[in-house]
Amino acid sequence: MEECRKLNGCETGDAKITLGYNLPAKFVIHTVGPVWHGGNSNEDKMLASCYKRSLEVAVENKIESVAFPSISTGAYGFPFERAARIAIKEVVRFLGSHPSIKKIIFVCFFQKDYECYTKLINEIL
Repeated sequence: MEECRKLNGCETGDAKITLGYNLPAKFVIHTVGPVWHGGNSNEDKMLASCYKRSLEVAVENKIESVAFPSISTGAYGFPFERAARIAIKEVVRFLGSHPSIKKIIFVCFFQKDYECYTKLINEIL
C-alpha cells in the first residue's frame, strides 16, 4: 500500500508497477479500467489501453509472463464477453511485435468465464 501511494494514482487506461511483496509474483502491474457507461464513452478504447499499457510496462521491466483478471467486468459493469474479446485481441496484437513476453494467463473465476475465453480464443486465433 505504501508503494502504491507513491505512484500518485493512475489514469484510466494507464498502468504502473510495484513489487509483489508477499504475493506469489515478483511484481504487480496496476491498471485502471473504464466504468461502463453504455459503450459510447470510449470504454472499448480505454479498456484496450489497459491491456496494452500493462504489457508495455511488463516489457520495460523484462517480465516474461503476465496474468490478467477480466478488467472492468466486476463493479465497473463492463459486459464480460465484450471485455474478453477486447482483451484477447489486444494481447494477440501486442504479442505479434513483442516476443519477449512468453506467457499470458487470463484468470477466470467462473466456469462460464473460462468457456467464454476459450470460445473467443478459438474464434480470434
